[in-house]
This record gives sequence, C-alpha cells and structure tokens, in this order.
Amino acid sequence: MRKITNQELNRPTAEQFAEMKRLPVTVVLDNVRSAQNVGAFFRTCDAFAIEHIAICGISPTPPSRDIHKTALGAEATVEWSYHQTTVECATELKAKGYTLLAIEQVEGAVMLDKLEVDTTKRYALIFGNEVMGVEQAVVDICDGAIEIPQVGTKHSINVSVAGGVVLWPFFVALKPLLGE
Repeated sequence: MRKITNQELNRPTAEQFAEMKRLPVTVVLDNVRSAQNVGAFFRTCDAFAIEHIAICGISPTPPSRDIHKTALGAEATVEWSYHQTTVECATELKAKGYTLLAIEQVEGAVMLDKLEVDTTKRYALIFGNEVMGVEQAVVDICDGAIEIPQVGTKHSINVSVAGGVVLWPFFVALKPLLGE
C-alpha cells in the first residue's frame, strides 16, 4: 500500500470547482462562536460540494486568520453569506423552499442512523452554538431535527465534528445529483 500524492488525487482547481454542480444543501451556523469551527465547516463543505454556508449572529466571518487556519483556503471556494440573526436566515430559506432541519437534541428528532434523505428536496441544516445549541426560536421554525446517536458520558460532540458526521449521509444520498 502506498499513499497517494496530492497530484494523483486530481482535485479540481478553485476555478474548476466554482463551475461544478453543488449539492442542494445549505449549512446554517447559528451563533457558532469559534473561528476554527467556522473554518472547519468551510473545509468540510468544500469536500462535500455543499452549495452554501449561511453564517449568523456572533459567528465570525471571512476574512479571518483563524478561519483560514482550519479552512485552508476553502473560505474562498464555498459560497457564503452573513445574516444578523438565524431566525431571519431560516425564514428566508424556508420561503425559498428549503426543508429546515435543526441538528439538535429535541423531542421528535430523527436519529441520524434512521435518516432518509429525499433527493428531491433542498435542505438547510442548522448547527448551533457550542454551548447553547440551536436557539429555540430557530427550532420552532424548522421542519424537523436530526440527532446524532451517542452512547458516551458527554451530551454532545464538537459542532464542526457534528458537521462532518451529519453531512456524510447527505453527500452519499445526493452525490448522484452531481453527475459523477
């Protein structure tokens, strides 16, 4: 077994990536306070061809040295927007026909391992603050919620790690839409 070189991976250039199709998924960051977490979301969204990141409230935005530290340039390849409040952002996305799903431990949440991704829908996945989670006023607007099953002693996992975990089944289900 031999490690594959970066050149052999044959990844698109930033210009080629800008022209590629994206998955019909928007990631919404609800007051995520850490620039490193925001940067990690950019990098994960680049890897999975996510169409957009909506950064809300106190969440840091590019340009930022700390975002760049974890994004490694993905802040320049993934489209993003800033919104004063997550409620405003969620309301706009719902009006555009997105299915809004809070990534949160709430009554009635679907466990991630039981999730069925509908390939005909556009999704907005809302990830919350590192301490407080997704604010209740945002949960109230959502069409549903996803919970990541856990069996350890902690009540949650890092928000950017949760992003990778939750985005994976969406990528698997929706990747055929990219035409690859």
